[in-house]
Amino acid sequence: MDELDQVGPRLRAARHARGMTLEQLAELAQISPSTLSRLESGKRQASLELLVPLTRRLGIRVDDLLPQEVPDPRVRRPVIHRDGMVIVPLAPEGASVGTYKITYPPRSEAPEPRVHDGFEWLYVLSGKLRLVLGERELVLTRGEAAEFDTRTPHSLSAAGGKPAQVISIFNHEGARLHVHEAE
Repeated sequence: MDELDQVGPRLRAARHARGMTLEQLAELAQISPSTLSRLESGKRQASLELLVPLTRRLGIRVDDLLPQEVPDPRVRRPVIHRDGMVIVPLAPEGASVGTYKITYPPRSEAPEPRVHDGFEWLYVLSGKLRLVLGERELVLTRGEAAEFDTRTPHSLSAAGGKPAQVISIFNHEGARLHVHEAE
């Protein structure tokens, strides 16, 4: 479907959304109802001379009548390998929150706790995750989730002899410290 073919139906939808009849909008825009009808049905080609008064009366922009380009939703960022972890970005570069699938390798001891501004949310997909949070050491298993203030000293690692896979969501500062520190 051509982009201009969508102008008429979008114009009609905007008119209906505002509860206006064809005659009401035509009168406000100072065009004939038949012209508006033909425009909405695609039997008349849209021109700025017709669209500007109509969009003003509807309280929309001419751009609102054109289809928006839908960006490619796929995330195409490289996998990060750091300190034995495998970090797969799940959100595009520049997203307001960093979302990652992180595989933590098994460790006999927890890494040194860190502190930074922000919050972290995580969900354990598989394995056992050791979460050291302040003075507490917790082991989260598949299906468990946690949320914490990252100003509390914390560290994450796999517990037991197998890796732990986790979905982690950070604010920008948390992503920078947890994911990009060694870069």
